[in-house]
Amino acid sequence: MAGAVALTFDDGPDPRWTPLVLNALDETSARATFFVMAPLARRYPRLLSRMREAGHEISFHCTGHVRHDRLTPGEIEDDARTGVLTLWELGHPARHWRTPWGLVTPATEEVARSHGLGLVGWTADTEDWRGDPAETMLDRVGPGLKPGAILLMHDGLGPGATRTGCGETVALVGPLVSLVRARALDPAPVGELNRPLPDGNPDFSSARSGSERVPGV
Repeated sequence: MAGAVALTFDDGPDPRWTPLVLNALDETSARATFFVMAPLARRYPRLLSRMREAGHEISFHCTGHVRHDRLTPGEIEDDARTGVLTLWELGHPARHWRTPWGLVTPATEEVARSHGLGLVGWTADTEDWRGDPAETMLDRVGPGLKPGAILLMHDGLGPGATRTGCGETVALVGPLVSLVRARALDPAPVGELNRPLPDGNPDFSSARSGSERVPGV
């Protein structure tokens, strides 16, 4: 799809916040990608069914939310295999993988290849884990709203988050989608981008080198 921007959400599904994010997306007729945690996916399968029915993409985040530079290659393989199998058993096979904190090691890349997963970072970060107001987050990502952009948000409270809820992320969805469309772009899942793995992604590259700039991912 030409002129598309991918809206992405990590760390769900969450029984409180994911339905509200889905409501906000429904209200704007926008679609997104949800990078889900496998244990939560198994616990709340109806939320995944709702995502799929609304045309959203379900992809893999993790089984255990641990940085890959703190795991052995075997542990990375076990995490991915367990999570991918969980999603397959639930009827939602994953095509893409965003690792915890976006951190990728050579072992991560090998495991991704073995499971046929495309590794996905981001080009614009709302930093919603901080709990900033929706308006502040919109200003933060506005300059990065360009064709092929991938926006990072969260529909759950991951490790390192300093906020107590995802209400401002819910509030962000409407204005964000409006701004995307005002720039003649379409909000879409990652899988519909012409280049789902953008080159020169600054946040993804910094994570690969071990940066801890994004504690809530």
